[in-house]
Amino acid sequence: MTRLALLPLALLAAQAAAPAAVAQPPKREPTPNDTLVSPEVKDKTITFRLYAPKASEVTLRGDWMDGPAVKMTKDDKGVWSATAGPLPADYYSYSFTVDGVRTLDPKNATIKQGVASLDNMVLVPGPEAEFMALQPVPHGEVRQAWYNSSTLGQQRRMHVYTPPGYDAGADKYPVLYLLHGGGDEDSGWSTIGRAGLILDNLIAEKKAKPMLVVMPNGSLPRPANLTPGAKLDPKEMAAIQDRFTNELLKDVVPFVEKTYRVVPDAGHRALAGLSMGGGQTTRVLTTNPDKFGYFAIWSAGLFGGNPDAFEGQNEKFLAEADRVNKGVKLLAITVGDKDFALAGSKALAGVLEKRGIKHELTVTGGGHTWINWRQYLRDLAPRLFQDAK
Repeated sequence: MTRLALLPLALLAAQAAAPAAVAQPPKREPTPNDTLVSPEVKDKTITFRLYAPKASEVTLRGDWMDGPAVKMTKDDKGVWSATAGPLPADYYSYSFTVDGVRTLDPKNATIKQGVASLDNMVLVPGPEAEFMALQPVPHGEVRQAWYNSSTLGQQRRMHVYTPPGYDAGADKYPVLYLLHGGGDEDSGWSTIGRAGLILDNLIAEKKAKPMLVVMPNGSLPRPANLTPGAKLDPKEMAAIQDRFTNELLKDVVPFVEKTYRVVPDAGHRALAGLSMGGGQTTRVLTTNPDKFGYFAIWSAGLFGGNPDAFEGQNEKFLAEADRVNKGVKLLAITVGDKDFALAGSKALAGVLEKRGIKHELTVTGGGHTWINWRQYLRDLAPRLFQDAK
């Protein structure tokens, strides 16, 4: 081989031996956002921060607030901040609005998902929140399950809590069907609602029976013949609720009883719901009172607040008080004293009282928030299935 032929090989060897050139990223100036902490919980106060140097106005909205959103203040580095509290130990949701656009806290990855919105969540620890806190106890599982909805002609999702030891055993369990409110979907009760942890802690303390908790998606699209956003009359609302009743009884309950080890009778089924879910629970009660042994209606009452219209629509149910009282072991209505559903809840209780249907009405403190509904679940679960075998 000639010296000229060897030259390309020598050049290749030299290139391989030379250190590789490393592409340098463009130089970036540090910003306050690099070390920003939000939210910061200290002594039961929460400080929220957002780096938005070009924003003109930033506000904070949280579910602990009764009034308008809080205007945040901006420092000379472009960091907006606001402090809330001291607050009772609890689990809270919040969001920011930047120049009129609702947005999340980018420093907080703990998210509550809704049908068309997102919120951040933050825990203020303390004794009052221990019932829903992550404790060193045996834990169940929250699973996602897909089923075919014959009502809507599509696949839909539910969340299902199975109690500790479910997979290792052969026991059959009772079921609580737990419904969310308007704007939420089937993940609501297992995120902001803390349902799995609440049941874990109650079962560990032997306050509640081991049970499955089925959390379906109660947000069904409106029928095509109804104008989106239009105000509904009681008959239209009942028609929408009937779609959910069909979905629950024809699709959700059969899927659960086919897929999981549960006892398939009314005495081992409970139904509870908040706000929109409370209205759905009421509709199931008045149309199918024999399908569940326990009903809990939270922050919901007579739609439109008209007792006469409700009696006219539900005369068959109201006329069978003896049969209802014999089959339903618990009918509990619970609402906060600052809840806009207070009057409707009292009106519903008034009709049941008038027609001789056994029920309980409990008025708590607080408003129309998850702050109340988590406590309602904590108080309900120990009352379910105590005589079940």
